[in-house]
Amino acid sequence: MVKRGKNYLEAAKAVEKDKTYSPAEAVELAKQMARAKFDETVELHLRTASDPRHADQLVRGVVLMPHGLGRNIRVLVFALGEGATLARAAGADYVGDEDMAKKIEEGWLEFDVAIATPDIMGRIGRLGRILGRKGLMPNPRGGTVVQPQDLRRAIEEAKKGRVEFRLDRTAIIHVPVGKVSFDSEKLVENLAAMVDSVVKARPSAVKGQFIQTAYLTTTMGPSIKLDVSRMVSVRA
Repeated sequence: MVKRGKNYLEAAKAVEKDKTYSPAEAVELAKQMARAKFDETVELHLRTASDPRHADQLVRGVVLMPHGLGRNIRVLVFALGEGATLARAAGADYVGDEDMAKKIEEGWLEFDVAIATPDIMGRIGRLGRILGRKGLMPNPRGGTVVQPQDLRRAIEEAKKGRVEFRLDRTAIIHVPVGKVSFDSEKLVENLAAMVDSVVKARPSAVKGQFIQTAYLTTTMGPSIKLDVSRMVSVRA
C-alpha cells in the first residue's frame, strides 16, 4: 500500500470523491491544494478508448501552449554545417552531431527537447533505444525533424512551451499544462489547447466516446476528476 504524507492527506480532504469538476473548478481546487515548497507542475491525465496494440489507434500530436509551461526548456539540436550554425543563432542550448550522440550513450540527458535535421538522422538512429523510451527521440510526426531553414521556428516553439503528447501502453496520455503559480485563466486556456489537440488527433478507427476519464493533478497533490462531458468546451 502506498503511504501518503500529511500534506497530501490533508489536501485530499478537499476533493469530493463522487464529484466530477469543471475545468475551471478543478484548476482552482488544484491551486488551493498545492502545498509543496516549490512551484508544482499541473498535470492532465486522459484515459482514451484507443487500443495501443493497434497501429491505427495510436494517438500522437503536438500542441503549442498559449502560456508556456513556466519553466526553461533546454533544447538540443542535432545538425551539421549550416544547420548547426543556424541552430546556435536561433538559441539552441546544445548543438552537435556524433559528439552529442556519444555523450547521450554515456548517460547524459540534460535536455527537454531534441530536434534534428533530416541529413543527420542516419547517424543518430541508434539513440532510439535510449531516447525513444523517454519521448525525446526526434521524429518527423512530432515536428522535431525539420529542414535547416525551419530550425529557428522549431526552436522558438520548443522554448515557448511546445508539448508533444502520445498514448502510453495503458491508453493514457500524460501531459503538463503549466505551474500552480499561473493565473487560473492561463491554466484553463492551456488545458483547453491540450484537450482540443488531443480530440483532433482522435484516430478514425476509434468508435464511441474517445476521452473516457480525465484527471487534473499537481506534482505532489491528489487527483481531481474532470467532467468529461465538459472537456471539449473546456473553458466552461
